[in-house]
Amino acid sequence: MTGLEDRQRLVNDVEQAHQSGARLSIACQSAGIDVRTLQRWKRNEVGSDRRSLAVRPAPSHALTDAERDEVLQVANSAPFADMPPARIVPMLADAGRYIASESSFSRILRAHGQSGHRGRARAPRRVRPPTTHVATVPGQVWCWDMTYLPADVAGRWFHLFLIMDLYSRKIIGWEVHDSDSADHATRLVQRTALTEGIATQPTDQRPVLHGDNGASFKATTVLAMLHWLGIKPSYSRPRVSDDNAFVESLFRTAKYRPEYPAKGFADLPIAREWASRFVGWYNQQHRHSGIRYVTPEQRHAGLDKQLLAARHQVYQQARAKHPARWSGSTRNWTPIVAVALNPEKEAAIATAAAASIKSKAA
Repeated sequence: MTGLEDRQRLVNDVEQAHQSGARLSIACQSAGIDVRTLQRWKRNEVGSDRRSLAVRPAPSHALTDAERDEVLQVANSAPFADMPPARIVPMLADAGRYIASESSFSRILRAHGQSGHRGRARAPRRVRPPTTHVATVPGQVWCWDMTYLPADVAGRWFHLFLIMDLYSRKIIGWEVHDSDSADHATRLVQRTALTEGIATQPTDQRPVLHGDNGASFKATTVLAMLHWLGIKPSYSRPRVSDDNAFVESLFRTAKYRPEYPAKGFADLPIAREWASRFVGWYNQQHRHSGIRYVTPEQRHAGLDKQLLAARHQVYQQARAKHPARWSGSTRNWTPIVAVALNPEKEAAIATAAAASIKSKAA
């Protein structure tokens, strides 16, 4: 391929020869190019080299070397070493600090060979949509399930029972036992209802409790307790093992935490101690991707709106400082108004819920 300087020289030589009286085709033939090549070079502006391998000057708004080093240092620091850029940048914004965008973090990590999936877990996969229920405030839809926690003795298991609020993703009830029993599920839902103050709510405003078709959750004692509490039961579709996706995703997060014992738990107290620490971390520290990277505790308490508004201001200030680094609007930090068990319908439901809230306010 002809380089930029050679193209400029050839164009000047051909134009001078043509102005001196030479035929254009003869001048191009003497220069070793075709007339159409000359026309294309002039049409595409000889002053610009559009080849992918061309050496171009760095943009004036590009990150400095110091900023790139800071991005790499922050991404590999202890608090963020197992987090993707999508979580790192919002957490920095919550602390009033903005270094670069998520895409800049990704490019820098990729340039240093660190673009792989961060953390122990495999990259998430698309799951089948579960049964639809909608939550627009905490306490409308709960999800529950049980998962096995391995002991350090082969063939022995502990059982983690857990209830999550769909709207906020907060774990509102949990217990660890050495057996899978409907009695454990009954006591858990009773204790959770007491903690969440279900008895003070009108009957028609009490939550839906969605779970799978496990025997522990469909037992007569469980159904009787739900009826007595005024909680409406909901179950997964028959023969669909992943129809309770939100809780299954929570269990996946739990089992890929660094402190999760790969060789199993020594005894029941240790399993309960681990579960207590995990619930505290998940509710109070984990920036959840499904709720705009705020913690479930913040979302449950209604603090997410104020937090997201402050985060938006940090982004606006960063854009005002370096406007050339932003090709469009800043990241969307609008609070999510509705959550559906069926993610594919969530966008339409959220739009309808927002319109309903707006009409009521008017």
